[in-house]
Amino acid sequence: MLKSKTFLKKTRAGGVMKIVREHYLRDDIGCGAPGCAACGGTHGGPALEPLPQDPASSLWPRPHYLLPDTNVLLHQIDILEDPAIRNVIVLQTVLQEVRNRSAPVYKRIRDVTNNQEKHFYTFTNEHHRETYVEQEQGENANDRNDRAIRVAAKWYNEHLKKMSAENQLQVIFITNDRKNKEKAVEEGIPAFTCEEYVKSLTANPELIDRLACLSEEGKEIESGKIIFSEHLPLSKLQQGIKSGIYLQGTFRASRENYLEATAWIHGDTEENKEIILQGLKHLNRAVHEDIVAVELFPKSQWVAPSSVVLQDEGQNEDNVEKEEERERMLKTAVNEKMLKPTGRVVGIIKRNWRPYCGMLSKSDIKESRRHLFTPADKRIPRIRIETRQASTLEGRRIIVAIDGWPRNSRYPNGHFVRNLGDVGEKETETEVLLLEHDVPHQPFSQAVLSFLPKMPWSITEKDMKNREDLRHLCVCSVDPPGCTDIDDALHCRELKNGNLEVGVHIADVSHFIRPGNALDQESARRGTTVYLCEKRIDMVPELLSSNLCSLRCNVDRLAFSCIWEMNRNAEILKTRFTKSVINSKASLTYAEAQMRIDSATVNDDITISLRGLNKLAKILKKGRIEKGALTLSSPEIRFHMDSETHDPIDLQTKELRETNSMVEEFMLLANISVAKKIHEEFSEHALLRKHPAPPPSNYEILVKAAKSKNLEIKTDTAKSLAQSLDQAESPAFPYLNTLLRILATRCMMQAVYFCSGMDNDFHHYGLASPIYTHFTSPIRRYADIIVHRLLAVAIGADCTYPELTDKHKLADICKNLNFRHKMAQYAQRASVAFHTQLFFKSKGIVSEEAYILFVRKNAIVVLIPKYGLEGTVFFEEKDKPKPHLIYDDEIPSLKIEGIVFHVFDKVKVKIMLDSSNLQHQKIRMALVEPQIPGISIPTDSSNADLNEPEKKKKKLEK
Repeated sequence: MLKSKTFLKKTRAGGVMKIVREHYLRDDIGCGAPGCAACGGTHGGPALEPLPQDPASSLWPRPHYLLPDTNVLLHQIDILEDPAIRNVIVLQTVLQEVRNRSAPVYKRIRDVTNNQEKHFYTFTNEHHRETYVEQEQGENANDRNDRAIRVAAKWYNEHLKKMSAENQLQVIFITNDRKNKEKAVEEGIPAFTCEEYVKSLTANPELIDRLACLSEEGKEIESGKIIFSEHLPLSKLQQGIKSGIYLQGTFRASRENYLEATAWIHGDTEENKEIILQGLKHLNRAVHEDIVAVELFPKSQWVAPSSVVLQDEGQNEDNVEKEEERERMLKTAVNEKMLKPTGRVVGIIKRNWRPYCGMLSKSDIKESRRHLFTPADKRIPRIRIETRQASTLEGRRIIVAIDGWPRNSRYPNGHFVRNLGDVGEKETETEVLLLEHDVPHQPFSQAVLSFLPKMPWSITEKDMKNREDLRHLCVCSVDPPGCTDIDDALHCRELKNGNLEVGVHIADVSHFIRPGNALDQESARRGTTVYLCEKRIDMVPELLSSNLCSLRCNVDRLAFSCIWEMNRNAEILKTRFTKSVINSKASLTYAEAQMRIDSATVNDDITISLRGLNKLAKILKKGRIEKGALTLSSPEIRFHMDSETHDPIDLQTKELRETNSMVEEFMLLANISVAKKIHEEFSEHALLRKHPAPPPSNYEILVKAAKSKNLEIKTDTAKSLAQSLDQAESPAFPYLNTLLRILATRCMMQAVYFCSGMDNDFHHYGLASPIYTHFTSPIRRYADIIVHRLLAVAIGADCTYPELTDKHKLADICKNLNFRHKMAQYAQRASVAFHTQLFFKSKGIVSEEAYILFVRKNAIVVLIPKYGLEGTVFFEEKDKPKPHLIYDDEIPSLKIEGIVFHVFDKVKVKIMLDSSNLQHQKIRMALVEPQIPGISIPTDSSNADLNEPEKKKKKLEK
């Protein structure tokens, strides 16, 4: 049966276009119930169970299926994901509404429907002849959809009667909409609110904790006085932003001060780019990363950023007077130059809430169900939750979701989602850091895995189309020890004309991941592989990352090759790109490759190739440095793990060899060569990578630090910075140059991906290259897959597709990739920090030499070269007499009781684990040398009061 809709649409040119949409209705869409004689079940095999017995409901003890409306799916997804909830019918109407309103919830519901154990069935009611409804005159879209859901529920109950009169199978309609529920009951449909149904599941009382508290803005807590001003409606906010009364920006909460935040204003304007928001009422219930509308105050009301550290420690959520007293502390007398644009939040444009990890702060009131949840991220406010499991959840990491924030509540309302495990346990803490940094780490779904090649896999004649056979070449790979995802391999051979042929061969991942399928979408969403200390979160399934795409030795592999003809001075004479088949002759570690190069007795083909590559790499590096490329430093830590417990037993900085540099040089050269090629072919939609030059103010700390050691650092260009770093040597202090390079790294901007058609500045500051991209790691970076596709089209080895040449879509991909790369870096650092804590927990207190990196008003930040570890030594502590401190920002220096500390000074510190705060355990450092009475601790103070929390803990254990 065919229905058609006709409507008129205005074109950009001002004309009117008639659009006719055809809508097909069918009789053969299955209900999803197995053994249904009326419709023959489903076409894809039954999804629902024949006679569902679980969960047992006291409201409806007979077997039943659930049919939720849109709002239940949107707000109670945590309930629906619970293993106890099975046999749910998801209507097409509901799914479409969810897709339009929340992409994250839509993805979660798709994942649940793909899980066969859950027995969720998607019913396409909009194309079923008996359940399709047309919008009536005067009926809005929302009311029409509500009616469509009720029609489908009623149809199901009548349809299921035909199956068997004895089994009395029925569909229960779940809705939180009072009017919709009343209409359903009038129409003879069994209907309950989500809360009523969940509370009826007597065998699953824990489900009640997972109910979203749908208070939203309106439903206030009993007898609470109004704390916050009302949020303006979205229509008023949009008008205000358009007219310039309000500014739109991203709300960024402070880690140090819960009463202060900034709004980063959207748009190109440089004026008022960052607005300070100070005080509880001016933050007005915004949460970190929300999109907010801000009212800018007149200059007479501007304030300076606060230097006070304030943590929200209060259990009494009604003590607003105390908050006001704390707010007065923020307003100290300041120089007029320090005042910044200041404002207040007037409304929320978009909430960017996510599930939060943290711990329960159990109420002091006995038998209380109301408790406060303290998130691990200090930028997130505490959350009020109701739970009957407080005793069980104490001392454990849990996940909580925010449901709403009423005007008369000091904290937002939320609900318990799930228990992650005990605090401090390796698996629990790894899960927390992955969740907190939004790293997608669930196992790959069946839909994704279905696009993998069937095993056993081999190269076919079809695969060889537009591909060169390079299996005869002496190709080898050089990687860190234990590497299984081998992206790249190299070769170097002499040509008959005396020149050298050098090839960089990269895994041809884009051959296996085709545009737009589920595997491609999941890889694009993940964006990058994340390397933790003991775990790797792959961007692509293991079959590709560690097998079919990994360029392992002695197996045929598909590759994308960049081949140069060079003379002995490493000057490029010709460049060509080709898809290829290679057979790597050796998979070497950096150490093994170095031993071959250095050994006079080894002269096989692989070693000769490596020596040729190494010679050329040295010339290439010299050339890059002469152009102004920077050689910076960043201490990287490597853990040695116990083979049985997998706990860190040793900690040292990574050693870099010549072979590391050799591989890096050819990867850089390949990336630059590919960047030029794809930009030539696709000037508007090449995916490139740029590194902006830092503003001069970024270098102040580096210049001042060098000056304190009578050295001059020039920062007007990258080349002058590179040269002055090379010249900054001190024979008496050989480590000084490394410290300067570490400090210079901190001054740098973040490198980012961008679309060539959306930007004019392509320059890569750190590499001193006018153009750059990423081509060499497609197993672990999605950016490289896009670049491979662009290059394949450029050389005629593959066909294009619409999204590849859409610069707006490419810009969106770049935005996600930049976010994922940043989060991966933070997750890696958090993993290193956690494993460092484990190491010092088992090692106890140790004393080590350190160098000062930064001088603060009341502390010094030091680097311990032996461990590549950074930490802060504080000179002011709670409940201890304050020492006399004189801070000089110009030098910079800090004088304590007559002893002056400068950047790069050598000190001795004690390192220990502070476990006084279970949620935020940290490495603490204390000064040993130079000796300052009342500040330094004695060298033999293994039981110093510094580790008081640990001593108390041990006493309790005894």
